[in-house]
Amino acid sequence: MPVGVLSIGSHTPDRVVDNKQISCWTGMPESWVTERTGVLQRRYAGPGTTTSDLAVPAAGEALGALGPDARRRLGALIVATSTPDVPQPSTAAILQHKLGLSTLPAFDINAVCSGFLYGLAVAEGLVTAGRHGDHVLLVGADMFSTIMDRTDRRTVSLFGDGAGAVVLGEVPEGYGLQSVHLVTDGEFHHYVGVEAGGTRTPLDAEARAAGKHYFRMDGRAVRDYALSVLAKLTAQTLDDTGLALEDVDRFVFHQANTRLLETFVADAGIDPARVAYTAPHLGNTVAASVPLTLHATHRERPLRRGERVLLASVGGGMTAGAALLTWY
Repeated sequence: MPVGVLSIGSHTPDRVVDNKQISCWTGMPESWVTERTGVLQRRYAGPGTTTSDLAVPAAGEALGALGPDARRRLGALIVATSTPDVPQPSTAAILQHKLGLSTLPAFDINAVCSGFLYGLAVAEGLVTAGRHGDHVLLVGADMFSTIMDRTDRRTVSLFGDGAGAVVLGEVPEGYGLQSVHLVTDGEFHHYVGVEAGGTRTPLDAEARAAGKHYFRMDGRAVRDYALSVLAKLTAQTLDDTGLALEDVDRFVFHQANTRLLETFVADAGIDPARVAYTAPHLGNTVAASVPLTLHATHRERPLRRGERVLLASVGGGMTAGAALLTWY
């Protein structure tokens, strides 16, 4: 049987960081930030908060929507993140403990902003295999506020913190995931990343002094890659399912930034009214971006059974993914 989304949840922290604050940090006018990115504000977690802390309420909402049996039926927990609580153990293991989910398999996926799409593919395989229970809890969560150089206008203007979660399980024929495509282009791994903290560049005083513990990005290269790969994956997904753009009811893209999305939507000939946006008020929430945006559009106008949703993302690696989901 197909695998689909059974429930969804999300969470964003309370602190709002507007463009006035970004202007103070970077020295750039508020108007520059707004015009170049289309991001008006983003959310930052408070001191002492961890990625797993953000994930707990999102996961709890998704589980709570399925009633008291939800935890018993879970077979695995996957956390997509590139800002883990600690280098090891996995954030999934920590989240499992916080949720009281006993001994079920729990592990992380790091595909940066594409992590949730990669997690969908893995979760679909686990449910289909049927060896670890009926359902899989998939969480996308990141806290990029902790790795921002707040003087770097190219990054600090874009990113925020958040978490989104879904429970996946079997659904009737004709519903659920109809197509999933994933891509990694390691040739371009240098476009985005954090240089220090691994075996290549240990995180020592010298690395910190050089700012190598901060997230860096080649914005122009990422933009060009994103526009190209999103177009290819969208076309491939539609070809795979025999659908046209007009057959898709909602488009949920990774919220890299508002202006990039507007350009892609216009170039692709997609009806803007069918595109969900959270970037203006949440910024780029990395692996949380797709589930947060899916939840936001579902709350704004609940998805009806049989409606088709195209999900797509692009992230560091470079990675990308797309999926066609028929809502159940």
